[in-house]
Amino acid sequence: MPTLDRHENVFVLDLGDGENRFHPDWLTAVGAAFDEVEKAEGPRALVTAATGKFWSNGLDLEWLFAHADAYHDYVVSVHELFARLLSLPVVTVAALQGHTFAAGAMLSLAHDFRVMRADRGYWCLPEADIDIPFTPGMSALIRARLTPQTAHEAMTTARRYGGVDAAAASIVDRAVPETEVRPTALSLAESLTGKAGDTLGTIKSRLYAEVLTTLKDRTNPLG
Repeated sequence: MPTLDRHENVFVLDLGDGENRFHPDWLTAVGAAFDEVEKAEGPRALVTAATGKFWSNGLDLEWLFAHADAYHDYVVSVHELFARLLSLPVVTVAALQGHTFAAGAMLSLAHDFRVMRADRGYWCLPEADIDIPFTPGMSALIRARLTPQTAHEAMTTARRYGGVDAAAASIVDRAVPETEVRPTALSLAESLTGKAGDTLGTIKSRLYAEVLTTLKDRTNPLG
């Protein structure tokens, strides 16, 4: 399960050491971590990291197939997680040490910045290959955070981007050796801890107003 630690002014949310799929309990734990970061006072920032082969493989399809009647509410909870992170009133940095796929890739896009391992691991939106269409909220998030050309390629071809290619396509901000992923993310976050507060939250909320409105549609999240 995800755990939250604090290193001086930077909170570090470790998503776990497995595939870090979005099980309902996992979603609840991540939401609680966001609560703690948001209610803290003073300079602060958030780094979201993981350990092992994966950063996140996205939706917990095994749980979802076993609870098909909960699909609507599950998607709403995933959208709420994206919206919460996208508008969090602190600077957020994703430290991508491993594979970052599907809704996991979307979660990375909801961060302000991304640092990815250069030599191994992929960032990918595989929905075109696995016959799961993007929801309106997911599409809005991706289009808001990627260039039109990259969004089109990533969404329609399910291309797997390595760290160097992801940086070239502006999917991630930096591609660095494995040992430098978390330190680089921490350094970037630390340099921006003074931005935390209501003003940053307002800026983000207005910057992504249309995306947030779509993500917060609880009536028809599937389109």
